[in-house]
Amino acid sequence: MKPLTTFQEAIGYVFKTPDILQEALTHKSFAFENREASIFPHNERLEFLGDAVLDLAVSELLMHRDFAASEGVLSKRRATLVNEATLADVARQWNLQDYLRLGQGELASEGKHKSSI
Repeated sequence: MKPLTTFQEAIGYVFKTPDILQEALTHKSFAFENREASIFPHNERLEFLGDAVLDLAVSELLMHRDFAASEGVLSKRRATLVNEATLADVARQWNLQDYLRLGQGELASEGKHKSSI
């Protein structure tokens, strides 16, 4: 796994709280397998929050971009932008898989390349 500073340099942003970045990149399989050595929070709660924030941000941008569009049209446009395939493509462009902390089972099943992760 590459150092998080390399990831921050690649995306051009330095996180004020690196622990939260580490949590965001920790899959529950890793946290479960390492629960005895230490407490590793995993990314599911942050994922829940992030999904809501991303939906809100994209919704606002779409509303400002086309003020006259109906709710149905805006919903379809948002769904085109905010979905597993699109977000996985962005993650791959950032080489996010190089920074993920996954458990042995996920590593063995090529979890780093799963769009769902």
